[in-house]
Amino acid sequence: MTNAAEGNEATWTRVCAVSEIVPNTGVCCLIGRDQVAVFRVGDSHELYALSNFDPFSRANVLSRGIIGDRAGVPKVASPIFKQSFSLHTGECLDDPEVKLPTFQVRVTNEIVEVREQVTQTLRVGNSDLIAIGRTA
Repeated sequence: MTNAAEGNEATWTRVCAVSEIVPNTGVCCLIGRDQVAVFRVGDSHELYALSNFDPFSRANVLSRGIIGDRAGVPKVASPIFKQSFSLHTGECLDDPEVKLPTFQVRVTNEIVEVREQVTQTLRVGNSDLIAIGRTA
């Protein structure tokens, strides 16, 4: 279910109940036309959302990645080649020239909602790999 945007308000998409995301795992959802990985860290409502696309394996698999931390930074490791991405910024912790698009996530009445992006680009070095989101 999508809440329609009005004026400058964002479009938020209802994903699932917080309780439906097992602690320290992720789920994949469709936001607009984009696959988004939503991660729940621990038993709390600490949630993060990144593009589900792994640029190294070129597969939509990050929601099945391994949650952990590196030097206190929460991260997800790709289930394919194991590159780690910061859950805060989307930056690849193994190759800082690679950065995934991130999405705002919130909980409203125990329901996880993700904000649709206007436009954000997956960066790999000096080139753009794919555009994420809708055009304004």
